[in-house]
Amino acid sequence: MTTALLVAALLMGFFGSPHCLGMCGGLVTAFGLSMKDVSPAKRRALVATYHLGRLSSYALLGLVAGLIGTTVLEPLMRGNNMPRILLGLVLVFVGVTMLGAPFLTKLERYGMRFWQYLSPLRQKVFPLNTFPRALAAGLLWGFLPCGLVYGALLIAVVAHDPLSGAALMFVFGLGTVPMLVATHETVGWLRDKIGRFRLRQMNGALMVMSGMAVIVVPLVMANMHGGHDMSNMHGDHMQMNDSQMMNMPMDGSMNHGSHSATTTDTDTNADTNAHHDMSQMNHDMTPAMDDTMNHSMHDMDSMTSEADMQNHHEAMIESAE
Repeated sequence: MTTALLVAALLMGFFGSPHCLGMCGGLVTAFGLSMKDVSPAKRRALVATYHLGRLSSYALLGLVAGLIGTTVLEPLMRGNNMPRILLGLVLVFVGVTMLGAPFLTKLERYGMRFWQYLSPLRQKVFPLNTFPRALAAGLLWGFLPCGLVYGALLIAVVAHDPLSGAALMFVFGLGTVPMLVATHETVGWLRDKIGRFRLRQMNGALMVMSGMAVIVVPLVMANMHGGHDMSNMHGDHMQMNDSQMMNMPMDGSMNHGSHSATTTDTDTNADTNAHHDMSQMNHDMTPAMDDTMNHSMHDMDSMTSEADMQNHHEAMIESAE
């Protein structure tokens, strides 16, 4: 639970307190009449005591409301956006109620039946001349049917935490205290100011806008964040393209080198095959060439021997003559 929610509950109680005065005015008057025989100091202490009892009763109701929200609603809203959406809807509902919509009137009528059921207990606390009686009167007072209280309880339900619900209702009760403990002159002044400046309506409108913001703003931020992620993805894609473009010459060189290597291997294989073919040709041509060359050399040798013999014979004839 955020501090903003506690502040909203406090303002809800304060600006809605004229409505509380209308509902609780008769009860406050009865309490005052029952303390007419006590001293002023004790009277102030008794007033603080029954307001403490009332706030304790609100806190107890908030604890129950938070427990209901934890056990019933939280399992249905775990892992999704429903808690935030439900809180926003409750704030809008309560704000519209403060603007004057009679949404909780029927619920007040059901609460009145329970209040009448508590009538025997209420009779036993009078007169409020002791602190236990004043505390008991305040505890019973917390169950007085009030649409504004029911609206605050709805907020406590969506708090999803019993202690948070109790704290929220206690703070709500604190907002109602100034109007209910003020003197007659102060009460008239507060009611006049709140009514003249339409502070209750302004607070209701503020709660409506707050509820709408709770619902809409996170959705808008999520969409913007999603678009930002897409932009980052696009930027990464562009960066990858730039990197690929920067690596293209290197890749081209590598591919050219690979192509050159492949060509070299091919040429080497071709040279090897050609050499093999030439070797085969040499092998095939060698016997014939050797025979021909040997035969030619033999003929040349024969021709040389015959010439030498003829010359030698002619030389011998010349010597004999």
